[in-house]
Amino acid sequence: MLGLAAGAAAAFTFFTLSSRVSIPRGAKAVSPFDTKKYLGLWYEIARMDFKFEKGLNQVTATYSLIDDETIRVDNRGYNVKDQEWKQSIGKAKPAGAPSEGRLKVSFFGPFYAGYNVIAIDPEYRYALVAGNNLKYLWLLSREKTMPEEIKENYLKQARALGYDTNQLVWTDQTRL
Repeated sequence: MLGLAAGAAAAFTFFTLSSRVSIPRGAKAVSPFDTKKYLGLWYEIARMDFKFEKGLNQVTATYSLIDDETIRVDNRGYNVKDQEWKQSIGKAKPAGAPSEGRLKVSFFGPFYAGYNVIAIDPEYRYALVAGNNLKYLWLLSREKTMPEEIKENYLKQARALGYDTNQLVWTDQTRL
């Protein structure tokens, strides 16, 4: 009986920790945030590189509603070396108040990561998104480019939070 209780406690702890998401120290999610205005196609302008996106260009993210609280996340990019498209489908849910730009995103079952919209223009054309920590950052645009003044403003905000923006990978959005 004690073993069963210990196993249940371990499982509870595992699932609680696997669903916990955070935001980098000093960062603040956009509030108010309109999820419906955020839906649709976004082009990745730059990212902190990590293994799931390594070698990808023409990266896009498309967000669509599944239900009142769940968003379908469809990430797609072209791997030049392998000459093939890669795609990852996941889901996102609010990580705090629905009126706040804090989401938790999962591509692997019960495991969630932070997706924090920390800057966005009033028309929802350009966004700066932080992950759980300083290893994850994205500059997104509704177009394949981003105006220099907005890009510089977002980079300045990222540096102020401690991001090493020299490590950003600038996504090639041109057709091959």
